[in-house]
Amino acid sequence: MEPCHDALIVGTGIAGLRAAVELIPRWNVALVSKVFPTRSHSGAAQGGISAALGNEEEDHWEWHMFDTVKGSDFLADQDAVEIMARDAPRAIIELEHMGVPFSRNEKGLIAQRAFGGHTSQWGRAPVKRACYASDRTGRVILDTLYEQCLKGNVLFYSEYMVLDLIIDAGQCVGVWVLDIKSGEVHRIWAKAVLVATGGAGRIFRTTSNCSGNTGDGMAFTFRAGIPLEDMEFVQFHPTGLRSVGILISEAARGEGGVLRNDLGERFMVRYAPNIMDLAPRDITSRAILTEIKEGRGIRGEHYVHLDLTALGPEKIEERLWEVASFAKRYAGVDPSKEPIPVEPTCHYFMGGIPTDSDGRVLGDGEKGVLPGLFAAGECACVSVHGANRLGCNSLLDLVVFGRRAGRAIDEWLKGLKALSFPFKGKPRNPERFSKMCASRGSERLAQLRFELQAAMMEHCSVFRTRKGLLKVADLLDEIQRRFSKIQLGRRPGRFDLEIVEALELDSMLHVARAVVASALAREESRGAHFREDYPERDDSRFLKHSLVFLNGGEIKVAWKPVRITRFEPSERSY
Repeated sequence: MEPCHDALIVGTGIAGLRAAVELIPRWNVALVSKVFPTRSHSGAAQGGISAALGNEEEDHWEWHMFDTVKGSDFLADQDAVEIMARDAPRAIIELEHMGVPFSRNEKGLIAQRAFGGHTSQWGRAPVKRACYASDRTGRVILDTLYEQCLKGNVLFYSEYMVLDLIIDAGQCVGVWVLDIKSGEVHRIWAKAVLVATGGAGRIFRTTSNCSGNTGDGMAFTFRAGIPLEDMEFVQFHPTGLRSVGILISEAARGEGGVLRNDLGERFMVRYAPNIMDLAPRDITSRAILTEIKEGRGIRGEHYVHLDLTALGPEKIEERLWEVASFAKRYAGVDPSKEPIPVEPTCHYFMGGIPTDSDGRVLGDGEKGVLPGLFAAGECACVSVHGANRLGCNSLLDLVVFGRRAGRAIDEWLKGLKALSFPFKGKPRNPERFSKMCASRGSERLAQLRFELQAAMMEHCSVFRTRKGLLKVADLLDEIQRRFSKIQLGRRPGRFDLEIVEALELDSMLHVARAVVASALAREESRGAHFREDYPERDDSRFLKHSLVFLNGGEIKVAWKPVRITRFEPSERSY
């Protein structure tokens, strides 16, 4: 008998775990993950989670909403942003009551620090809005929610990889999975499926993402005929460790670290004179690369310095322990004595599976909800980040909309009549998977993956042009053809990581094609999408969300309006 559950959550990061907590103990809940739950990438989040608590200085949720909308280059849906900013203080207190060990200030309140793009008085000056637990905030939230799930006897399918959704009569009723431990493929049935699989940073050569962030959830949803929204907006974090891409948290600049070029200049004064090193990530990344292009990289090379020496060893040890550890381990640098070499690294996807504010997947990208299917977290696009996400809003997004998705699933299950799953005798493996396993060609996975990542990095990262995007689009088409002739050594068996890597590369190809298609269609510069051939924002033509559809192997782009409620688009100066 194949397993059946009330709710099946794909992904064990913070969004998936928070949704599960909302569903126990009323329902039979299970979570599926490629990795052991506490290895999910949410645990890598360092700097903090934003909320207008006002524990350090005056703050209001309206200011938080304004900063988020402005930071998004006015592409965020403002009704969703308002939900997030209003709910943030409650969400932080709830996490504290669950057991998250936030750092404290001298008054014993949850400590807060400054972060890029977060301001007071409608943009006049930086504000301390980021709640944190040293520089391991994601780690402690993930572990706390995992403990809550264990307490509620949630079932975990660890080291299972979802291949495809099962949609019957227009409703999602389960998933196909590969049991990595045994190499077997089978179905898991569910009355509700939540996709919470994270981002796809691995489509780029340099990224802060873990090796498992290959866009699987976006890809299997895309293949099911559901569009992806705003995929052109891929955030590059300004301070990845040189060459390796490991993240040096924005908390380092929030605590007083500064960026310097080869002349020793604090160059951000040229690009964001009011908030300088705490400018939003898209602006800071472009500033670093502009300094490098103009010959002011360190010793003329492709990096700049992040200088923390003024903070002193005690403050670094207390508040930036993990940052210091990474700098020493991977760059051989003691940040209390010498600057850290940094360059922009692919960090976050603002786009993804289109949802409403309760996590229900919009099957047509606009209003048509696909029954039984939900999404939350980085793989989803409720559009609170628009064209550029502010630091610390990612963890908040996971917690707020993970909870709301859990509540929506609860309501869906309560109203659901008896559901008969379409059992049809002994299942056959999905055709796509069977063909992949049967492939005995000459193409090597590692070479195809390298070519994809290198092309995306060169032509579709921080700076883009039509010529470069067309070049990478042609290359992706070629890689797609060559992928059908990959060389696999044997049929899937126990812990056959070769077939896992093949499946991941298939996902990466689908996501990369969606990113390039939407980037070509958006002939303007907005947030993280910067077209050198269209360097200005064009609200008259492109104040709208992109939707990319996969139809018979071909990708088509459509558009839908941005929801504006309080803040009309204006100049985005800092």
